[in-house]
Amino acid sequence: MSENVSENRREKAQRDRAEPWLAPELMARVRTIQVRTHKLVSSALAGAYRSNFRGTGIEFESVRPYEPGDDVRTIDWKVTARVGEPFIKTYVEDRTLILQLVVDTSRSMDFGSGEKSKREAAAEVCALLALVAGRNQDQVGLCLFADEPGLHLAPKKGQHHVLRLIREVMAAPATGRGSSLTAVLEHQLRHLKRRALVLVVSDFLGTEADAWEDSLGRLARRHDVIAVRVFDPLEEELPPAGWLELCEIESGRRLDVDARSAPVRAAWSAAARARRAQLVASLRKARVDLVEVATSGDVAEPIARCFARRSLRHGRR
Repeated sequence: MSENVSENRREKAQRDRAEPWLAPELMARVRTIQVRTHKLVSSALAGAYRSNFRGTGIEFESVRPYEPGDDVRTIDWKVTARVGEPFIKTYVEDRTLILQLVVDTSRSMDFGSGEKSKREAAAEVCALLALVAGRNQDQVGLCLFADEPGLHLAPKKGQHHVLRLIREVMAAPATGRGSSLTAVLEHQLRHLKRRALVLVVSDFLGTEADAWEDSLGRLARRHDVIAVRVFDPLEEELPPAGWLELCEIESGRRLDVDARSAPVRAAWSAAARARRAQLVASLRKARVDLVEVATSGDVAEPIARCFARRSLRHGRR
């Protein structure tokens, strides 16, 4: 018994040494993200995830009660008739899907004009999807990137692993003069051996779509890829707040603008729309779905809308 206790303590000590140390205020934000995302996980969202991203094999595993969002084609009618309520068949592959989170931690992700930065919103997205995947017994991996691929965590399951993911996203140093999507997408192409659900979470600033379109298209042909664009409302529209000193976080370049000027505000919004249109066109060309998450909003709602669109497109209920 004492040997087992000692072994558990050694494992915990090794695990703690491998994880990032966080300042108390940052750890408090990590805990807030953990609590907030736990509240956002619903049975409907978990069911929609399961319906959209279940395994593709046919080996029967068991039956379980039907949940909203489940594919009605998997209903076991014999069990349903015997029990008097709908049950569905599950398969071994439902447990073996890999959710790979590819997260931008470049300098621009630390911007936030309100209570949350884009990095915190990205961490919430990761936590929410990891928790939903956990309900489906799926494994979750993580790859961070800025101007090159960074930390990589192998796919695992469990609550402790979800907390580790949040900690790593929040603790990663903001480095580089931009985001190299091409490098990280090529990294995924080389290292993801089994078919996976890949979420690319980024603000997609400081990137040239022409450079990564080909890599994204090839990744999407092998895996199920969803792009999650995280943005701050101030990046889309300037308030009429007088003179503002703006700083481009990636380059450090500063610019003074008169936000009272209607032409200035119009030009700002037009530039934002043009960037988004270019991104949408590139994702459409690669056949990749887009989820847009604002720092000022609920991260669960746009994800649920994406799941609903996919269900309609594929004829699922």
